[in-house]
Amino acid sequence: MKPGITPNKTEYKLAEEDFIVSKTDKSGRITYANRIFMEIAGYPEHQLLGIQHNIIRHPDMPRGVFRFMWDTLKAGEEFFGFAKNLCADGGFYWVFANITPDYDKDGKLQGYYSVRRNPPRSALDVITPIYNEMLAIEKNSSVKEAPLQSLEYLFDVVKQTGAKNYNNLILQLYKPNGVSK
Repeated sequence: MKPGITPNKTEYKLAEEDFIVSKTDKSGRITYANRIFMEIAGYPEHQLLGIQHNIIRHPDMPRGVFRFMWDTLKAGEEFFGFAKNLCADGGFYWVFANITPDYDKDGKLQGYYSVRRNPPRSALDVITPIYNEMLAIEKNSSVKEAPLQSLEYLFDVVKQTGAKNYNNLILQLYKPNGVSK
């Protein structure tokens, strides 16, 4: 989280047709941000380029989710997930994110490409309590063990839903009617 920003309860929502697009280098520094990203996050381009993408990380997001995201990306796979992001004014916005490794023509990793869109409220109704429990687990764990312990909980939830795997659950949640019960 960017120092000096106090989160508040102001929620911003992407329009159904809006897509946030960004690119980062291999270490997560922003190399491209589209206009919608700048508008909703509340940052001009010069305050984003060259800055770590976690400038928009909201403290309500469990560290375990980001650990899993980076593990997935470093394995060369794409990542899907829901994220609550922090705006420059302390507000927040939710996204459904798809992040993929970005390779040059010779197959060398250049960085990461992310497209984010408005998530269905039904998905947030499911994911928010999961993230809250992950945060509670992290708060009661050592700094080193916190992400792994909260990830164990997330994977247990995936198993309990009957989903084949994490991606299967997340993609089901993204569907307009959410997971069948």
